[in-house]
Amino acid sequence: MTHRCEVKELQAQPTLIVRTRTSVDELGAVLGEAYGAIAAYLGELGEYPAGPPFSGYHNEDMRDLDVEIGFPVARELPGRGDIHASQLPGGRAAACLHVGPYSDVEPAYTALGQWMAENGHVPTGVAYEIYLNDPDETPPQELRTQIMFPLA
Repeated sequence: MTHRCEVKELQAQPTLIVRTRTSVDELGAVLGEAYGAIAAYLGELGEYPAGPPFSGYHNEDMRDLDVEIGFPVARELPGRGDIHASQLPGGRAAACLHVGPYSDVEPAYTALGQWMAENGHVPTGVAYEIYLNDPDETPPQELRTQIMFPLA
């Protein structure tokens, strides 16, 4: 698959997140648990996500990923327990769309990394994945994941 890469201008977005560490083997379960906890908390607050779920990867150690898991929200909301108020950064970000199973996302990262290097873009180090459709309702080959690196 050919990946179309581009620079997007983003507005900062309030979020509610859980930040944790996990191995890539346990990632699916950890994501599901965190999204469930945040969704339940939003329900208690009478609030809703303001967009699709996301994860932010602060390192590349597949045995010990430092990951933030969350939802954008319409306004700043208080955290509770393991759920923290945060925000997705505003500014320029390099982005590309991956279509297919989550397990096949690596070529999109490779294409985006190569494109950033060829075009003089320097990422800040955090990689975000925004999950544009629901894996419970979408066949794996049709899953859409926006990959973004905020730029320095």
